[in-house]
Amino acid sequence: MTTPSLRGIEAFIKAVEGGSIAAAGRQLGLSAAAASQSIARLEAELGTRLLRRSTRSLALTDEGQIYFERVRPVLGVLEDAHGEIGALRGEPQGRFKVACSVAFGRHVLGPWITGFMQRYPRLNVELLVVDRQVDFMHENVDASIRYQHMLEPGLVARRIASAPIHYCASPAYLALHGQPTRVEDLAKHRCLAYRMAMDGRIMPWPFIRQGARIEAAFEPSLTCSDIDTLAQACLAGAGIARLGSFVSNPLIESGELVPLFTDSGTAHAAPEPLEFYVCYRDRQHVPPKLRIFIDELCDDLGHHPGLRMPRLPSTTGS
Repeated sequence: MTTPSLRGIEAFIKAVEGGSIAAAGRQLGLSAAAASQSIARLEAELGTRLLRRSTRSLALTDEGQIYFERVRPVLGVLEDAHGEIGALRGEPQGRFKVACSVAFGRHVLGPWITGFMQRYPRLNVELLVVDRQVDFMHENVDASIRYQHMLEPGLVARRIASAPIHYCASPAYLALHGQPTRVEDLAKHRCLAYRMAMDGRIMPWPFIRQGARIEAAFEPSLTCSDIDTLAQACLAGAGIARLGSFVSNPLIESGELVPLFTDSGTAHAAPEPLEFYVCYRDRQHVPPKLRIFIDELCDDLGHHPGLRMPRLPSTTGS
């Protein structure tokens, strides 16, 4: 059996990842017909059908599933090697996949990544924007941005930013229900809660009072798995929401939302901030494109109006 061509392998992997042969062609700078021919030659070289094609979709055969799972990591290693060689010449290149939560992607990473791509045009960046835990190996992820509740053993986690938290309500809601002044008052109010997709738990509402961490007791009147949807419900007067500053700041500045618990009396409890980490797999092997991404992201987040930099950046994991 002849050794399969790299072009055919690339076209096959990109077709499966992109959901179509046309998508593979676009990523590789080929026409759909040329990408299809490359996959057909690969199948002929292997002596088996890898894909079932139709006019609207494609699906892996059993042999194709096995081949995809075995070859995809190898292609990733080759792309990393090309990227590292390019980085030695000062030009990171190749595939680079970053995962983050939906709200962070919409409000922070999405707007930022454009400038990063302009500085490094030979990088092919993919953003995986999901409110769930991602599998680094099977989803071929290079880095993920996670808040503290989403950290997991086995990953290196570097703290990169802190987002102040605002408990907010609309002026209309406060006019109707009054303004809570103590954490304990939240139990009497309509509260809009975020359900974490990774484990189905309700995100707690933590505060710091006189150096001790406490969690507010509340009964959700609305539960949702998307922060921006909760923010919209809060704007409409549905209740009190817990929002990161990168979501809430513009709404507070415009007067559409009112921040709560801003007094500094003896019974004051300050909202605990949300800590963000960049996570990756191997402390000993950090490809240049990953190192550049982390360094530039950390530098630029320090200028974001809704974020603060940690006093002492910390790294955890193996």
